Order: sequence, then C-alpha cells, then structure tokens
Amino acid sequence: MKTIKGRYIPHNPHKYRGDPTNIQYRSSWELKYFKWCDYTDIVLQWSSEEHVIPYRSPIDGKMHRYFPDVYLKIKTNKGIEEWIVEIKPSAQTKEPRIQKRMTRKYINEVKTYAVNRYKWDAALEWCKDRKYKFIILTENELGIK
Repeated sequence: MKTIKGRYIPHNPHKYRGDPTNIQYRSSWELKYFKWCDYTDIVLQWSSEEHVIPYRSPIDGKMHRYFPDVYLKIKTNKGIEEWIVEIKPSAQTKEPRIQKRMTRKYINEVKTYAVNRYKWDAALEWCKDRKYKFIILTENELGIK
C-alpha cells in the first residue's frame, strides 16, 4: 500500500455524510476508493471515519475506539443497503505464519493481526445490530497490483 496522506475534496459533496471539507485519506488505496464512492451512481451516501465502534484490545485489555475507513449507503438489486468498509493490505488480514525466531517484526505482525481481529469482530457485531454489512477490501478487490 502506497503511503500517502491528504485531504479529499468531493465532486459530489451532497453525497457525503459528515463534513465534506474534512475528508482525510491515509493511503492511495483509500483515495482510489473515495473517488469510487464520490463518482459511482449506486452510492447514495458515504463517509470516512465518521462511525465509532468500541472494542476491547487483546494487547492491554482496555476499551478502545475503532474508526472504520468508510460508511456506504448503496442501491443494490436487493434494495438500499448500508455497509461499513475497511481497507487493508491482504497480508494484514491473514494470521502471520509462526516463525522460528521471535523478531520484533514478527511480534508486531502478531499484535497488529490480533488487534485487527478484535476490531473486525466488534465491527461485525456492531453492524449486525444495525443490519449493516461489514466488508474488508484489499488490493485484490480494489484491483491494485
């Protein structure tokens, strides 16, 4: 994932739920997805990091706040649906392979994966309570090599 940061200015600010003057992207993948949300007709409404989902961290046992990347309200052949979307590299969506040596890199990968799993489990429950769908998009779904 190419790390770039910036402010996104929507061409269709009426579709944005929240403050359309304060949309921040944290990667080129998020920027690409924001443009898709902004320009795609099936997207009725969208926002970025406007929802807060509480979760308990497996690292410190304390409650934390998770801000998913995107909220979508879309028109499908089944009707209107609401989705919460997380954008992550596919490597971060898979449990790290067990290593023979405990390196800092490996320990960080294990911690990152554990925290992500707890966030996503909390998001699944939060979405279920609201009849939203929760999806994780990686470079594969975004068509990025």
